[in-house]
Amino acid sequence: MKLIGPFSQLISLDNLPIRGAIADSQLSIITDGGIVTNNGVIEKIGNFQTLKHEFPNAEIDWIKDTKIVLPAMVDCHTHICFGGNRANDFAMRNAGKTYLEIATSGGGIWSSVQHTRNASDEELLQLLLQRIDKLLHLGCTTIEIKSGYGLNLDSELKMLRVIQKAKKLTKATLVPTCLSAHLKPKDFEGSSKEYLQYILDEILPAVQSEKLADRVDIFIEKSAFQPEESHYFLLKAKEMGFQITVHADQFTPGSSRIAVEVGALSADHLEATSNGDIDFLAQSNTVAVALPGASIGLGEPFSPARKILDANGILAIATDWNPGSAPMGNLIAEASILATYQKLSTAEVWAGITFRAAKALNLEDRGVLAKGKKADFVVYNTDNFQNILYQQGELRPSMVYIDGNRLD
Repeated sequence: MKLIGPFSQLISLDNLPIRGAIADSQLSIITDGGIVTNNGVIEKIGNFQTLKHEFPNAEIDWIKDTKIVLPAMVDCHTHICFGGNRANDFAMRNAGKTYLEIATSGGGIWSSVQHTRNASDEELLQLLLQRIDKLLHLGCTTIEIKSGYGLNLDSELKMLRVIQKAKKLTKATLVPTCLSAHLKPKDFEGSSKEYLQYILDEILPAVQSEKLADRVDIFIEKSAFQPEESHYFLLKAKEMGFQITVHADQFTPGSSRIAVEVGALSADHLEATSNGDIDFLAQSNTVAVALPGASIGLGEPFSPARKILDANGILAIATDWNPGSAPMGNLIAEASILATYQKLSTAEVWAGITFRAAKALNLEDRGVLAKGKKADFVVYNTDNFQNILYQQGELRPSMVYIDGNRLD
């Protein structure tokens, strides 16, 4: 058993609602706080001196100077297993080139597919571990990672196997998702409907057989897969036993309704979601995941986060870290920028990147500091937790704990 502290401010996020708006006045702040952990789980939080007397035999991990502590972050949507670089795409887009022009010149998602297919397993693994390490040191201890740059049986399995290898080499929790339905590959001879059937018949059974992922995603968009075929695909994947999530409403509205209708854990993107669809989504248990990194990278509108919260929806925030549209990979920076444009309270942001994001991954054991929860938390060298969002990503964690142990 270990007692960690004292912290000048301990913000537990416990007892905050899973859905809807949250005022900053609802945040509970414990001054001179401490955390007792036991076998990787939180035993108790409270005043440090009180805990010291209550648990006299606990090993003490002394925290010196003025520091604050919050639950570690959950990045519930990333594409960080990839090869290659698309900096030229970003430059061309900023210079006014269209998506078609960029793709014709050798860029776009297909560029990442080719680089990822050509990369060796070891190269992909090392690149992935570097990106995981960056997220860890930014305070994200739970990270969802999608395939989707392979787009055939061998390459999709390669990506998911690499993610499984990375699980054994990092202390972060990795949540793999099969995104073979990212778009129809150029070298597939057949329709998009036939490609989705190929995924159902060939890729997903292999993924299931090797236990590489229990989540399936699809990109529903005019340039990817259409609503009717996507609805069929998602129901079939669900029948196979997969949890499902959806890339929804990024450029055109309507697909978030499909996510709700098929019982998806989350609908991610939502930049083009209509007011009617916001209400439909907010009345469900499907988590709305805003991806501000994509809006920043593409120069597109932000997800209507304020409207989703005011409609009593469940809002999470993730990086969408990928080589094309969202290369930043800094959750606090992206969330604080989203908060500025969408007028989100500090409490709403922290809920969105912790326990609400965990719900999008169907994980109920993390995201708050409370008895029985996973002892993952982040420590900042500051006297006021508001400084974290105020500095928009420039204030980095001074310590990150996983299962009650401080990372090197």
